[in-house]
Amino acid sequence: MIYNMVDRQQREPEYIDEFLHRLRVERQYSPHTLRSYASDLVAFDGFLRDRRKRLEKATVRDVRSFLAILRTSGLARSTIARKVSAVRSLYKFLQREGHIEKNPMASLKSPRQDDQLPKFFTQSEIETLMSSFRAADWMQARDRAMLEVLYGGGLRVSELVHLADGDLEPGAAVVVVGGKGKKERLAPVGSYAMEAVEKYVQLRDANRRRADGETALFVNARDGKRLTDRSVRRILRKSLLQAGLDPARSPHDLRHSFATHLLQNGADLRTVQELLGHRNLSTTQIYTHLTTKNLKDIYDRAHPRA
Repeated sequence: MIYNMVDRQQREPEYIDEFLHRLRVERQYSPHTLRSYASDLVAFDGFLRDRRKRLEKATVRDVRSFLAILRTSGLARSTIARKVSAVRSLYKFLQREGHIEKNPMASLKSPRQDDQLPKFFTQSEIETLMSSFRAADWMQARDRAMLEVLYGGGLRVSELVHLADGDLEPGAAVVVVGGKGKKERLAPVGSYAMEAVEKYVQLRDANRRRADGETALFVNARDGKRLTDRSVRRILRKSLLQAGLDPARSPHDLRHSFATHLLQNGADLRTVQELLGHRNLSTTQIYTHLTTKNLKDIYDRAHPRA
């Protein structure tokens, strides 16, 4: 399991493993998030062990000391906030399961994060990226189809790699997406994405590239099995280099671009919330800052007395 990152004798395996297992099975956290949480919790457990403490015996003072170390470590506020969130979630779990009576995190506030707006591609960059796929082989067709679906439907990478052929509704140009917390939603992906997917599936099947019994929509070239999150990131990097764009961008930037471009072109916030699968509107509101900045930039360029 991805949680077994250090020797079991050096940490608190029962509680951490049980907690991460719950996140994976019940909350359906992505492997990337689980790896981050595992690393954060192992570090916190190691800190407690240095103080000869166990997880269930930690006090508010212990937690404050851990936070003090984080604040002087030079880490970004967002990274510190994630580590605090991991520890806070663990203690909520321990209290809910009856392993502890008092939660040492209950009275502590999360550190304020940096006000960083999500990165997104411009509409012209999206056109450049998608038009860079020229070859007709099945892998180029797969790569374009994947990126078209990520952008066309605003999908998370974890949602993309879990798509199966049966999740497609070609006539309606939508896919059935299994989001966070086992929530399913219908995600429109658009005609460009669906056309790219249909072309890819034809080439994939004609070349018998999918392993026997595999139902995943997007498969790798090595053994025909389901692609991983890491493979998608690698494919995007290669595709960006091919298109002459910044290869450091992430697949999640395509999701940010999806939301930003919808708002820039007149979609309302509630609609974008539903399309993204956000539970709370406040999560979606970050994109209004992006569109407001865009309007301000246009004003500064266009108005004679700006």
